[in-house]
Amino acid sequence: MGEVASGGGCCPPMDLFRSEPMQLVQLIIPIESAHRTVSYLGDLGLLQFKDLNAEKSPFQRTYATQIKRCGEMARKLRFFKEQMLKAGVSPKISTAHVDLNIDDLDVKLTDIEAELTEMNANGEKLQRTYNELVEYKLVLQKAGEFFQSAQSRAIEQQREYESRQLRGESMETPLLQDQELLGDSGKPVKLGFLAGLVPRERSQAFERILFRATRGNVFLRQAVVEDPVIDPVSGEKTEKNVFVVFYAGEKAKAKILKICDAFGGDRYPFAEELGKQAQMIKEVSGRLSELKTTIDAGLLHRENLLQAIGAQFEQWNLLVRKEKSIYHTLNMLSLDVTKKCLVAEGWSPIFASKQIQDALERAAIDSNSQVGPAHHHYKCGLSQKGFLLVSIRPAVLLKNIALKVAKYQEANPTVYTIVTFPFLFAVMFGDWGHGICLLLGALYFIIREKKLSSQKLDDITEMTFGGRYVIMLMALFSIYTGLIYNEFFSVPFELFGPSAYACRDLSCSDATISGLVKVRRTYPFGVDPVWHGTRSELPFLNSLKMKMSILLGVAQMNLGIIMSYCNALFFRSNVNVWCQFIPQIIFLNALFGYLSLLIIVKWCTGSQADLYHIMIYMFLSPADDLGENQLFVGQKYLQMTLLLLALIAVPWMLLPKPFILKKQHEAVCFLLNF
Repeated sequence: MGEVASGGGCCPPMDLFRSEPMQLVQLIIPIESAHRTVSYLGDLGLLQFKDLNAEKSPFQRTYATQIKRCGEMARKLRFFKEQMLKAGVSPKISTAHVDLNIDDLDVKLTDIEAELTEMNANGEKLQRTYNELVEYKLVLQKAGEFFQSAQSRAIEQQREYESRQLRGESMETPLLQDQELLGDSGKPVKLGFLAGLVPRERSQAFERILFRATRGNVFLRQAVVEDPVIDPVSGEKTEKNVFVVFYAGEKAKAKILKICDAFGGDRYPFAEELGKQAQMIKEVSGRLSELKTTIDAGLLHRENLLQAIGAQFEQWNLLVRKEKSIYHTLNMLSLDVTKKCLVAEGWSPIFASKQIQDALERAAIDSNSQVGPAHHHYKCGLSQKGFLLVSIRPAVLLKNIALKVAKYQEANPTVYTIVTFPFLFAVMFGDWGHGICLLLGALYFIIREKKLSSQKLDDITEMTFGGRYVIMLMALFSIYTGLIYNEFFSVPFELFGPSAYACRDLSCSDATISGLVKVRRTYPFGVDPVWHGTRSELPFLNSLKMKMSILLGVAQMNLGIIMSYCNALFFRSNVNVWCQFIPQIIFLNALFGYLSLLIIVKWCTGSQADLYHIMIYMFLSPADDLGENQLFVGQKYLQMTLLLLALIAVPWMLLPKPFILKKQHEAVCFLLNF
């Protein structure tokens, strides 16, 4: 469906009840001005191009390379948007014009992508180094505590040993106190150790596997790290334990290294001397401070870059999307024999001929083309027998949104639906308290429509904002039907005077109507408040709403059938008049129209007739007497006549039209072959 240019008043006022008359347009455009021509026609929005290369795949078309280039630029813009979302930067809507062509934009996006990618890589590398240094510092602190406590115990034992020697307790002196630790072969064995961090959830399993793999020939110490640390590999916060494992021999060391790798343990170098430990902690703290400063500066520079991208993102995105749409349209055009011009076909409204011609001339002048484009158009009409003079179905241009994809020049039901839909909603919603709340919400969107129209709204708010005037109609009709139902948040009010009924005696104190008498004139508007709260409220109101719904539904169905009659007259289709409109109107009103008549007669006469009984036995026993269900004289004979007409209308609707259309189709095929 074509679009109408909204600004400048370039389009004449269109008929709301029927789509615009269309014409088939053929354009011959020089290649050097094709891009600018399609751009100007797209800005005009009054021409729908036909695909003249439908048999070709997207990769076989002329401008496939340009579309691929635009797709790559769109990918870069999506990458920028993802980075902005992660950084909490939102694109800004700017009204300033940016004089930037697509080639310069491509180069600029490539440079920005390379810069942003390099910044991300450097930032990730620096952050990983920083996280490793944080873990290293924790290992130095926690493992250093192990060695300090071990050294303190060793000093105490040495002092105790020396004191025993001074007291002459030589019999308790260990025999091997001055000997080195000997292995199985009698050679001295030097103990080694490894330090690092392991995830806390795996620490117990890590300890068991170490014990089993080395047959208990290791000594493991663990310390809990109070706060979670960021894992250098995964980048996620993880609770870890610092471990120090002592071993003897290279075979045990190899096993411990493999187990550490399997459990995700990070190992760090560690010195045994306390002096070196203090020096290493000082060096690591200095490097952490330097890295922190570098990372903060990089993040600030990255945020400034993303802010600059966000200021122009929407304009870049619009330019890329427009460029891609232009090349998609150019791929729908065909090359002529000389391969110097492009041939285009499309549909446009008749009133747009002057605007299209002006756009073509302006494109030729701005492109410095030596040859101007050619413009031909063919009007679409109807023959005396209802056939289109142009065999291809024209596009449809409606000023307002249709309920479906309408046929060319078909009557538009949206105009009637704008009124009937809010009223039918109100019949169901009827409560003037809820209606006031709905009205206040609609008025809020209407009063602030200028501000809200320039903002980016979420899906639900945008949908509500777009239908603000329909919602206002729904609210007004709901207030009206709520006053008829006499319901304000389901509470009745005596707005239009006191109730017409009063208690005759004390027997009416319960929720019944048996003790009520009419003491004044009928309640002037809507349902009498005395009905609310009684035992017969539900049957009474349900009967009222159901019967009213039948009347409204039958009226709306009659409106639809009458619109089909208007379409048949416009298209000069006698088949639709005689074989569609007439049997449909007869069938509908012979049954449901008659039911509507009975409802109105019952309301006017106050009869107690059972309409369910009347309609059921109208089909089962049409010749029986109606008895108490008779509402007027001659009702039985009228029902028999209507039933007969309804039975005749069914085959009348189904059988003749297909055969007539088949005969007309065969006649057209014969003429075309002839």
